[in-house]
Amino acid sequence: METIDQARLIAKALAGKKALDIQVIRISDVSVLADYMVIATGTSSTHVKALADEVEYKLDEAGYTVSHIEGYRGNSWILMDYIDILVHIFDDESRKYYNLERLWEDGEPVEFENIE
Repeated sequence: METIDQARLIAKALAGKKALDIQVIRISDVSVLADYMVIATGTSSTHVKALADEVEYKLDEAGYTVSHIEGYRGNSWILMDYIDILVHIFDDESRKYYNLERLWEDGEPVEFENIE
């Protein structure tokens, strides 16, 4: 599976659990951290954790194991590292505060038709 397909699978898993404002940004041309960054918002700390759980479940099913997870015990931001893809799941307040889209504005937004 290509990295873009993996990013699409992550976005689809997030959409299936009703994540808000899902953004996929290709950062491979501006960073060595990863090829893509996926950013999404949950409506509560419980929803943020459920979104992370769903991403991990769907990617495990597809044969991809998360390398590292940060913030799962917190209430507002979970980072999932899939080596070539970084997944950030925020509550609304934290997403506005950290504004990763602004920090990575040199990346290329990726549009997906029929993400759900």
